[in-house]
Amino acid sequence: MINRMNSRDRASYGALILRLSLGAMYIAHGDLKLLVFTLPGAAHYFSSLGLPGGLAYVVTAAELMGGVMLITGVYARFVALALVPDLLGAIIWVHAHNGWLFTNPGGGWEYPAFLIAASLALFIMGDSAFALAPCPRGPQAIS
Repeated sequence: MINRMNSRDRASYGALILRLSLGAMYIAHGDLKLLVFTLPGAAHYFSSLGLPGGLAYVVTAAELMGGVMLITGVYARFVALALVPDLLGAIIWVHAHNGWLFTNPGGGWEYPAFLIAASLALFIMGDSAFALAPCPRGPQAIS
């Protein structure tokens, strides 16, 4: 079946896999703060990093809503780009001092760096197949 598709269709379905997996990852990270750490616990942790505790609520909401928007394909290109600062913050305030590998104690910065690259790739590639609300510049950025 894949061999019968043209390159534009293959790229759009590849971007779909990327969009769905990024959406699931963002939801998982939001759920971690909501259900495991709890919002007050996440706020306390943010405060311990020198960040405003209330930012934990904003980050959790952004991850959950952004993840849903990515999975459903609602302005997915722009959502992927808008979530990059969340991951940059994770690198700067949480993981940078732990080294490269995410398996290091406290987690290194390689995983959030990869997710930034994946988010930027989705932004460049476009909303992908089956997007409910493609971004205004047309259904796909892929040409």
